[in-house]
Amino acid sequence: MKLKQRVVLLAILLVIFIFTKVFLIDNLDTSAANREDQRAFHRMMASLHVELDPRLDHTLQSPWEIAAQWVVPREVYPEETPELGAVMHAMTTKKIIKADVGYKGTQLKALLILEGGQKVVFKPKRYARDYVVEGEPYAGYDRHNAEVAAFHLDRILGFRRAPLVVGRFVNLRTEIKPVATEQLLGTFMTVGNNTCFYGKCYYCRETEPACADGDIMEGSVTLWLPDVWPLQKHRHPWGRTYREGKLARWEYDESYCDAVKRTSPYDSGPRLLDIIDTAIFDYLIGNADRHHYESFQDDEGASMLILLDNAKSFGNPALDERSILAPLYQCCIIRVSTWNRLNYLKNGVLKSALKTAMSHDPISPVLSDPHLDALDQRLLSILATVKQCTDQFGPDVVLVEDRMTLSHL
Repeated sequence: MKLKQRVVLLAILLVIFIFTKVFLIDNLDTSAANREDQRAFHRMMASLHVELDPRLDHTLQSPWEIAAQWVVPREVYPEETPELGAVMHAMTTKKIIKADVGYKGTQLKALLILEGGQKVVFKPKRYARDYVVEGEPYAGYDRHNAEVAAFHLDRILGFRRAPLVVGRFVNLRTEIKPVATEQLLGTFMTVGNNTCFYGKCYYCRETEPACADGDIMEGSVTLWLPDVWPLQKHRHPWGRTYREGKLARWEYDESYCDAVKRTSPYDSGPRLLDIIDTAIFDYLIGNADRHHYESFQDDEGASMLILLDNAKSFGNPALDERSILAPLYQCCIIRVSTWNRLNYLKNGVLKSALKTAMSHDPISPVLSDPHLDALDQRLLSILATVKQCTDQFGPDVVLVEDRMTLSHL
């Protein structure tokens, strides 16, 4: 064989070797990522049931200090949280040392300070578990139990972007009124034999108070994020107009996602994928009311979309509001890790996992069976939507790798 032919043959073999190596490495990397997703899913399933246990009260750290140390730019709590039960136990049992109105927002809530100085947001029970909220998908009062269920769904999906929430019963006469500010105390009244309050908010009315059963009120408490992590509010690019007859641009412009992709912070970084994760989360819980969202301040689009205020959820199990999924079906992209997790949760696993995760809660049962059944049905719709995207554009375009190493140092 002539030298020139040998050189050409060697060059061809080298090219084949390089392409084979690259192909194998890509497959190995993908396979390794998928295996890690599967291991993470099994770890989550093994830690679903959280016992509310006060044992951390005997350590040098308070539960509030531990929860504050969990927060990093891309998650509110870590994957493995053996202290979670102790923190939630403190949230539902620690003495209330101050109670005030919850100023911001459209819905009734109270701001409580618990022993040790921890702020929590208290949302009162307004509906029975089997009550169906009719009308628009964002209609009705806030649902306290929806906050509890949404937090545990956040755990199950592996997002870890929702602040901790747990149910709590409070005695309005003995626990709240003696430590209430004058502004909150001025909204208390008695209706029949029940103690009630209407607070202060955009839609708070004296004619529409929240009432306890006698003096005992069921509600949810949401752990306030540490003050060292100030929040920045953003208008959601797929927000609704809330005006009859007036559509938002995304509701009529088929190329709307292309415009979003050219706009900061959605033109780079993880924010657009966070929006799509959130659309999936909101569709599962039936939340069509995320007109704004929060991230940490001065993050330049790098921090997570924080899943705050999920109480306009689980209103009507028979209503599947497909428009909530608009970011997914208009952009046709999804994180591989999210896609893998959704597939692990099909065939009834999601319903079973959420039921198990919520079983420890003081206000259990948190959801009625129709709402749990609706979750499994909505999951099938999400999987079908992604399949339509992959059929149209191919999995290499639709399934996006976006894995970030998270530090809790």
